Amino acid sequence: MTNGTAEDMAKGTASGTCREVRLARRPQGPVTDDLFEIVEVPVPEPGSGQVLVRNTHMGVAAVMRTLMDETSAVPMPSYEIGAPLHGAAVGEVVAAPGTDLNPGDLVEHRLGWREYSLLDAGGAQRLDPDLMPDPAAYLSQGPTALMGVVRGAEVRPGDTVFVTGAAGGVGSLAGQIARQYGAARVIGSTGSREKADRLLKELGYDAVVIRGAGPIEEQLRKAAPEGIDALFDNVGGEQLQAALALANRGARLAIVGALASQLSGEGAAPTPVDTLSLLSRSITMRGVALHDHRDLIPEWNRRFAEGLREGTLTFPHARLHGIEQAPRALRELIEGRHLGAVVVEL
Repeated sequence: MTNGTAEDMAKGTASGTCREVRLARRPQGPVTDDLFEIVEVPVPEPGSGQVLVRNTHMGVAAVMRTLMDETSAVPMPSYEIGAPLHGAAVGEVVAAPGTDLNPGDLVEHRLGWREYSLLDAGGAQRLDPDLMPDPAAYLSQGPTALMGVVRGAEVRPGDTVFVTGAAGGVGSLAGQIARQYGAARVIGSTGSREKADRLLKELGYDAVVIRGAGPIEEQLRKAAPEGIDALFDNVGGEQLQAALALANRGARLAIVGALASQLSGEGAAPTPVDTLSLLSRSITMRGVALHDHRDLIPEWNRRFAEGLREGTLTFPHARLHGIEQAPRALRELIEGRHLGAVVVEL
């Protein structure tokens, strides 16, 4: 790949090329590399009020599998065949004529899956380059984790908390945050013994139930003999049903994700709910989505930066290098190959 210098680009004389990842066709099942194509295109030139960003990191998330379908219930635009995918990215401003951004500024935006992004100034959020010890940390799913713990499950001191999908980008942080909010016992779920061991040894989980190692409800009863007080649910399906069975009186159940549906390739994964049982136990069950709680993002960034520097929080993630690895990154995320977030360094 050849690119014009930052100085040339700032003067509007860029003449290089860059790469972007486009959706080649819609999936009919699992994510495979042939669903994507990597295309070389000219580096775009910004007009007045636009920002040209050289992306340094991009994140992938399970919701991207849902967005590959033509329609979905997710309140985000689906990907279009023949067009670049989109998602969270961090990068440096190359040029931003007619805006209050300057070359070299660190920004976050939603036009990842390309080496250079051209966007309106309103779509770029300036970041403090000195706040995080690693700029990739801005791509954590911590705001969702904080939202689910604080505003969804309303975790309180002494709670027994069950986090489903505990080894993912959200769950690997949710357990840590629940502990900070006073949880006395934190139980996670995951899909392998290897990940379960890491959750116990590295992330402070007290117990882990393993998908496929026996009925989830039976495992959860052993892990939480006195029941659960709060649920942070990333999955739904059997795991949500087990949590409902074990929920104590006054329990708060937060529905934060729906991986059982998103990753099955078969659509919805209904969960039977005994509403009379919820009523008699005064249980609260609510769905929470970050687009309604974006005010938590600055708070999370401050909390995460402090925790990373002091060693009270960790950022479990896998990092792949080069935009050509982006399809693989998403495929391996969906396959459950990694613990924590998955980031592509461009």
